[in-house]
Amino acid sequence: MTKVLMVVSAADHWTLNDGTHHPTGFWAEELVTPYSIFTDAGWDVDVATPGGIAPTVDNVSLDESAGDAETLETVKKRLEELQPVLAQPLDLDNVEAADYDLVFYPGGHGPMEDLAVNEVSGRILVDRMTDNAPVALLCHAPAAVLATENAPGGSPFAGRTMTGFSNDEERAAGLADKAPWLLEDRLVALGAKYNKAPEPGAPYVTVDGNLYTGQNPSSSRELAERLVKDLAE
Repeated sequence: MTKVLMVVSAADHWTLNDGTHHPTGFWAEELVTPYSIFTDAGWDVDVATPGGIAPTVDNVSLDESAGDAETLETVKKRLEELQPVLAQPLDLDNVEAADYDLVFYPGGHGPMEDLAVNEVSGRILVDRMTDNAPVALLCHAPAAVLATENAPGGSPFAGRTMTGFSNDEERAAGLADKAPWLLEDRLVALGAKYNKAPEPGAPYVTVDGNLYTGQNPSSSRELAERLVKDLAE
């Protein structure tokens, strides 16, 4: 059976450039949709967070502005069903990531707060890239690769094709001017070959060898389905 480690942010806020805390967490669709697609494929999924802290859903991701009504209703229903899993995540410090066929990071602004500077997650990502083992990051979750920038020999993500939540999308969300940094800028500074969809908000997925990335919430399904297809081969 294919085993997936889903690494979820434990942050419940994002510290803005004026020091205030913006409530956040994980984006519901980005966790729920891939989780459902993976388990429907017969895969086994474990959820882990820094410190084994139960993750917080970003309430904005449950608002009617977060997507079409049908998708939102499905996400809310599935999220409720997943509460027992999310209430008792594994502690990322105690996880042996090499035991998993895929390591998957859902987004939300949470990863900008904790996973971007989390050493354990950074080591997992370096090891996955060194071993050419599948790893996937969605929306704001590519912020986690910033924790690899001081790896010996440099970040293994430098020179690799990636996407992630764009500057234009952050501006549209109304947070760009308040952000301490923007994901697109930091990925480019890291040396990644950053690509994005022609239009903000459109689904967009990149695949570069073992590295899979999705740009935004609307990329959740496409990214997960591509992973199921590729890992089944």
